[in-house]
Amino acid sequence: MDRRRFLGVASAAVLAEQLHPAAAFTANAPAAIKPMDVGLLISPFGAPEATFRRVHDIGFSNCFLSLDGYINGFTSDLAAQFRDLLTKYELVATTVEVVGPPPLEWNFMRGPSTIGLVPPKTRAARIDALCQVSDFAKLLGVPQVQTHCGFIPEDPADPHYPGAVEAIRTVTQHCQDNGQYFLMETGQETPTTMSRMIRDVAMPNLAVGLDTANLILYGKANPVDAADIIGQHVRSVHAKDGRWPTDPSKLGEEVLIGKGLVDFRQVFTKLHRLGYAGAITIERETSGPQQIEDVRQEKIYLERILHDVLA
Repeated sequence: MDRRRFLGVASAAVLAEQLHPAAAFTANAPAAIKPMDVGLLISPFGAPEATFRRVHDIGFSNCFLSLDGYINGFTSDLAAQFRDLLTKYELVATTVEVVGPPPLEWNFMRGPSTIGLVPPKTRAARIDALCQVSDFAKLLGVPQVQTHCGFIPEDPADPHYPGAVEAIRTVTQHCQDNGQYFLMETGQETPTTMSRMIRDVAMPNLAVGLDTANLILYGKANPVDAADIIGQHVRSVHAKDGRWPTDPSKLGEEVLIGKGLVDFRQVFTKLHRLGYAGAITIERETSGPQQIEDVRQEKIYLERILHDVLA
């Protein structure tokens, strides 16, 4: 999708940490990635080799694959092409994501009825897309599937809530069968609501993809505080910055990392103390040459903070 387009695997079986006291889950984990190593979110549709090459040339070791352009086209040949390119450019794919198919409106007016697994009209198609990308990720050896589950109702008695629970459980089960985690990306719901969903789905491989800016852009929480609520469930991080929404119809503004309201030092410190060892994935929602320059600056900014946090 355009908002995530960035111009344009090895895996090893290890015992994964427990997400719930009552149940352990074993998944394939990507090899050769240092704890909290900085990576980049990319959409390789249309120009996969140029995209992977650019990631390598900027100096990243890992990437997060946003793959909506490939829905209904996740073939074994495509998986082989991606595996070859990841090997060629010495990259590890940490997570895959789809959020479609459309319609998708990233605002407060139509977002609740168009985003994620909550809206009944698009639920079946979204489940199918997520199961497709899960199967594709298995071919790649990628251990995590992520999506926006949508505006999960804060009221558990809301008539849409049971259907959302079952939809998320269905995808989580499919991912479990493929030896993967299923990650709910933060944004449209409060951290407490996401925590409740994890409890109610009650599967050990359901976890959280923490987007540091989305919590602010949707006016739901400060990511520093969110880490206290859902930090123990985080298995991927999108490093992104932003400002609170001031127009009640529109999301807040995404900005260059370091120019917004996210306190990355505090977020990373809390996650590090909780044992988080996954990637820190830059997501810059711009396009063109400026996006490349922004990403270079953001990489330097984040690595300086992480150097201190991990020291």
